[in-house]
Amino acid sequence: MNNDTFARTDLPVLVIGAAGMDMVGRLKSSLQPHTSNPAQIRNSFGGAARNVAENLLRLGTPVILMTVIGKDEAGDNLIQAIREVGANVEAVLRSSSYPTGTYLAVVNTEGKLEYALDDMRVLSELSPKYIHAHEDLFEQASLVFFDANLPKETLRTVMSVARRINLPVCADPTSEVLATRLSPHLSRLSLVVPNRGEAAILCERKSGISTRREAIDAAKCLVSKGVEIAIVTMAESGVCYATSETSGYVPAVRTHIIDPTGAGDALTAGVLFSLLNQMPIDDAVRLGVAAESLTLTYRGAVVPDLSLEKLYDWLG
Repeated sequence: MNNDTFARTDLPVLVIGAAGMDMVGRLKSSLQPHTSNPAQIRNSFGGAARNVAENLLRLGTPVILMTVIGKDEAGDNLIQAIREVGANVEAVLRSSSYPTGTYLAVVNTEGKLEYALDDMRVLSELSPKYIHAHEDLFEQASLVFFDANLPKETLRTVMSVARRINLPVCADPTSEVLATRLSPHLSRLSLVVPNRGEAAILCERKSGISTRREAIDAAKCLVSKGVEIAIVTMAESGVCYATSETSGYVPAVRTHIIDPTGAGDALTAGVLFSLLNQMPIDDAVRLGVAAESLTLTYRGAVVPDLSLEKLYDWLG
């Protein structure tokens, strides 16, 4: 791993991808098909890129957010909220054609995700032309992070612009359906953070990933494909990681799950923050796991009073 990849800088992180509204229903009993199910339902701001951006901002890292939201009340509220946290929102596009993106999740009585739906059609307007029109923001950034909600051609353009100015690129596969969008670009990624299902797809492991050993092997597989740092998350089974020089495992922090939404994004942001502050990879993953587990104990995708001090207190 090149220690200069995440050289400490006061430049902002350019975060590109989904921003929208989350609607999460937590079942009060087992899910019964074909009928109404009693649940606690909450709404909050979400979207993988937006979640990572807010976590970074709350940890003290400046952020430029590039996304598309609708010209609707949800979009108005979303952009106001992320601006209040401190994000640069000059590259947030407002769409007249589509509503602000929505993520709908059903979690069981244990707080684990059962089903999820998303409507991110609005991101189709985040075009290669729009990326090129904002190339100056790439030049102002320390690195670029994106989620795989981006259209394929837009994703390719992001990679091309970043390569031209030698800007580190970090990515979230987002879902098993979208993970393959990263496959052609793995050799250019400084960091990728898939869950075990997404990692299996990226490594073409038809048998899946069920053990710690398999997760470490998958992380090494991604490194062999050119990724500098690969982190494979396994929910309550912990996190495995690999670089060209080392590999390891960090156990999950046991906690009562209130809401799983955004926990993985918190982990990613915690790792990015740590690496930008020159922490060793094992410490970076531990801080990311702390951010993930803390987020699980809150309703909503981001801990509203997140801070570095709060994470260290959580770790004990």
